[in-house]
Amino acid sequence: MSYCEECGAELVERFLENEGIIPYCNRCKEYRFPKYNVAVSIVTIDDKNRRILLIKQYGRDIYILVAGYVNKGERPEAAVARELMEEVGLTAGEIRYNSSGFFERSNTLMLNFACHIEGDDQYRLTDEVDEARWFSFEEARENIRPGSLAERFLNEWLDKNADI
Repeated sequence: MSYCEECGAELVERFLENEGIIPYCNRCKEYRFPKYNVAVSIVTIDDKNRRILLIKQYGRDIYILVAGYVNKGERPEAAVARELMEEVGLTAGEIRYNSSGFFERSNTLMLNFACHIEGDDQYRLTDEVDEARWFSFEEARENIRPGSLAERFLNEWLDKNADI
């Protein structure tokens, strides 16, 4: 954040007791705490067959995790269930927090969850997803987009849970 959202003046960095360095507007005489989007990403797990679902979107030839933004007033866990249903038609079962990271390109705090699906493992593609595929745990590790937050989240979950 480089400019004040109220008056448009350029922000300067200023020390604030108990907070650290915070953007400050000299014109408004106010600190401007950073604002960002919040999204969830999902390590989608089929326990019965020990598989993880990866998807491709937006015409890109890379596998990523199902993900989406958290709506105003929505709990992140509810966003996980909603996004899983919206994007691939799967029903969320147990949902557990896994990790988090900041995706600078879209100014988004990503909250990653592991979600064990309930019922049928037959996904349904929607207009938001170009392709989806179930992978074994090791195949998922090999096929996720290298260098991405999705890769980091998946590997963190696998490193803690691959023996399940």
